[in-house]
Amino acid sequence: MLLGMLIGILAGLSACGAARKQLGLAKNPPDEFTVVTRAPLIVPPDAVLRPPAPGARRPQEQTPSEQAQAALFDLDAADGERPGQELRPSSAEVAFLNDAGARSADPNIREILRQENSPFATRDEGFIDDLMFWREKDGLGVVVDAAGEAERLRDNAAAGKPVTEGETPIITRRGRALLEDIF
Repeated sequence: MLLGMLIGILAGLSACGAARKQLGLAKNPPDEFTVVTRAPLIVPPDAVLRPPAPGARRPQEQTPSEQAQAALFDLDAADGERPGQELRPSSAEVAFLNDAGARSADPNIREILRQENSPFATRDEGFIDDLMFWREKDGLGVVVDAAGEAERLRDNAAAGKPVTEGETPIITRRGRALLEDIF
């Protein structure tokens, strides 16, 4: 009897829309007014680019100095100047460039910087070795035991022997355990 009543209550609640939603049985369709279509991406036309004039000098044939001057003095302005024509900077621009030392710049500065920085440009294999081998490399040479060496030198001086006599005490490293570096 109790089981029959529970089944009846559940059947009645499943017909109710709110109970259906809470139990996760109701469908939740998307709202057609919230769906937005996105326009395809297009590249707008560039108004600055103009077709080349027949027989005109190509912009790619400029020297780096001409390109820098064209960028500094805005040669594509409304005054009609074109790259490659004689540049006439204002007195303020000339004063600024003189104060900045632009007129006396070394033309071989790239070569000078390349020579100065060439030791830093060499490929460093250390990082790759650290990743692959993950253990510290054994240092070059041996490590001298400072306290033992001082004692040896004192003993040689007390006995009147030369400082080169006797064996130099060194620090020997103990072997590592298999899992020592992991934990």
